[in-house]
Amino acid sequence: MCYYCSMIAEVIVDITNSMVDKIFDYYASEDVTVGQRVIVPFGKRNIQGFVINLKQETTVDEEKLKNIISTVDDYPLILPEHIEIMHFMVKKYHLRFVDCLRLFIPAQLRSENVKPLVKTYIIVSGDPQKFKKTVRSNAKNLLALCEYIKPNQSYLKSELVSKFTQSAVSKLIENGILRQEKIEEKRTPPSIDIQCQKHKLTPLQQRAVDEIISDNSISLLFGVTGSGKTEVYMSVIEKVVQNGKNAIMLVPEISLTPQVLSNFRARFGNNVAILHSGLSVGERFDEWRRVLFGEAHIVVGARSAIFAPVKNLGVIIIDEEHETSYISESNPRYNTLHIAKFRSEYNNCPLVLASATPDIASYQKALSGEYKLLELPKRINDKPMPKIQIVDMLSEIRNGNTGMFSSALLFELDKCIKEKHQAMLFINRRGYSSFMRCTNCGYVAKCTDCDVTLVYHKKEDKLKCHYCGKRFKALTICPQCKSTAIRNGAIGTEQVVSALKEMYKDVPIFQMDNDTTRTKNAYQRILSEFGKSKPGILVGTQMIAKGHDFSDVTLVGIIDADQSLYHTDYKSTEKTFELITQMSGRAGRDKVEGKVILQTYAPRHYAYRFIANYDYKSFFDKELNIRKNTMFPPFTTILRLLFSSQNEEIVRETTKLCYNDIKHLRDEYLEDFVYLDAMKSPIRKIKNNIRYQILMRIKHTHENEIIDKIYKICDKYNKVSVFVEIDPQNLS
Repeated sequence: MCYYCSMIAEVIVDITNSMVDKIFDYYASEDVTVGQRVIVPFGKRNIQGFVINLKQETTVDEEKLKNIISTVDDYPLILPEHIEIMHFMVKKYHLRFVDCLRLFIPAQLRSENVKPLVKTYIIVSGDPQKFKKTVRSNAKNLLALCEYIKPNQSYLKSELVSKFTQSAVSKLIENGILRQEKIEEKRTPPSIDIQCQKHKLTPLQQRAVDEIISDNSISLLFGVTGSGKTEVYMSVIEKVVQNGKNAIMLVPEISLTPQVLSNFRARFGNNVAILHSGLSVGERFDEWRRVLFGEAHIVVGARSAIFAPVKNLGVIIIDEEHETSYISESNPRYNTLHIAKFRSEYNNCPLVLASATPDIASYQKALSGEYKLLELPKRINDKPMPKIQIVDMLSEIRNGNTGMFSSALLFELDKCIKEKHQAMLFINRRGYSSFMRCTNCGYVAKCTDCDVTLVYHKKEDKLKCHYCGKRFKALTICPQCKSTAIRNGAIGTEQVVSALKEMYKDVPIFQMDNDTTRTKNAYQRILSEFGKSKPGILVGTQMIAKGHDFSDVTLVGIIDADQSLYHTDYKSTEKTFELITQMSGRAGRDKVEGKVILQTYAPRHYAYRFIANYDYKSFFDKELNIRKNTMFPPFTTILRLLFSSQNEEIVRETTKLCYNDIKHLRDEYLEDFVYLDAMKSPIRKIKNNIRYQILMRIKHTHENEIIDKIYKICDKYNKVSVFVEIDPQNLS
């Protein structure tokens, strides 16, 4: 029994194991606070834990209760709000406590691999010239140091030591000429050097700002590309900060954050912090602490920034709210929108969802009045939307053009280069070609650990798996029939860049995809260099399709518009509409009118008709009608149970047993189940794990009850990995 402790602390131990993922009680001394990390005895070892509550009493036998050994930090790292978010996520997504808590602090801080950057400075507090007179003539370093330093100036100690030796510096410190001072320096993420002027709001922008800050509702800001949504964001945040509150601004891609950060820093200075996984360990740690200690009142970042330790939130803004990147598809699985809604309710602050192509479900909620609908239907200063020319690639082939570029795109590219403008070419496939195939026997190179074809990367002359990262030698001879008749599949970014460099030898051509942006600051470097290149061509995947604002881009080319159109996914048409509309919006954002060349093998598909006219509302009406007739979301919720194991027999048997349990549940809720089936996953194997799945669509009437019961069913099966996904964005 503890005689000096007056409180009981509820602790979650930092162990990823469902068996111990529960709340444990410990005696706590008075210096322990909620949100702190502590060291606790657990079994035969001492481990780290998180204090999530303090109370006066416990139901645990006092003789079994142990004392907290020590605190790890002098201050709480986790806010009371985070603890509420944790409880919300555990209930909604059936997650472990510890997995939620780990989202709230940088991983390196938990492992203590990162510390504040402290530098030692030397301040000249005495008279070096007076002291110099007492120095022997042969003490050359000391004499040189006295000559170098100036009264009341400061110098980095490491620099003085490297120039004049440690003993010379120490001698002056001993004699009071110099004094040392340790100063913590923040590691600041780089941003693009751009000018961001504050613009006078248009009447529609002003109305949007006023409506957003008028109450604490959810607003959908539906504005075409180039309509000035960013200026609305900054004006709202400016008012929020003036009122003593803080803001979170989310963007869907890490590649967008340097440009957004630059805009925000130009307006708000050092009051902006940036948080995303592309930062260095030190940068992320320092930016996170600046937010925690209230040194930055505006957070800009990708999905994980929704968990930033922001107190007194005044607004949350989600740019490009339709983007699937806001949904985490790996453990812990969560939907950023759900967390944002929780935080806005907790802080009683507005939540803004913004897009030129809103998610079908979001727009339906706006039309029904659940969200406040705010529209910006025109570009700033009534600039025209770029004209979209649809090119039938089958017709190109019939006319003898079998290349990747249509005659229309080649004509417009030549014109763009001659006029010293910029072009952006979009193809949502990286690498040189999507596969290598033997034309003699039909063999296609596949990954040994994943049930997927290997992508050829010509620069490295390697075949790569884009799921597990494994690399293989490129095919020169078929391993089955020994033929040398090897053919490449569909083109990727690398092949497009290679072809362009042959055509335009003196024009800077840039490639932006996951292969070229792996190194630190690669995003900033590519975007900055492209911005300065006139003429210049940027080739990229979907990371170039959103948010970028280059005034000299007059041409956008969509190399293969059909790529996302025929995926086995009910949202494939919606994703195609969103992606091409967003990409088209990169052109003609300044004085020169833009042009878009859209290459397709299905020119009469209804999606392209709506895309060509930027007619989101008609597309929405047609797509919603299809969803209603087929009972897909937003009229139902899709649940996917994904089972995986290296033992196919066990995973197949587990899937069968679980499926039988769910069939009994369906009998109980017969009117709620629209669809139920079990099958192999479309990608049967990833990283040597065999994957099976159960898919179901359920109506919203008793949705929460059914999901809770499905979680309980899944808990029975622990021989394999089981994930429950709600409305998954990728069913492969």
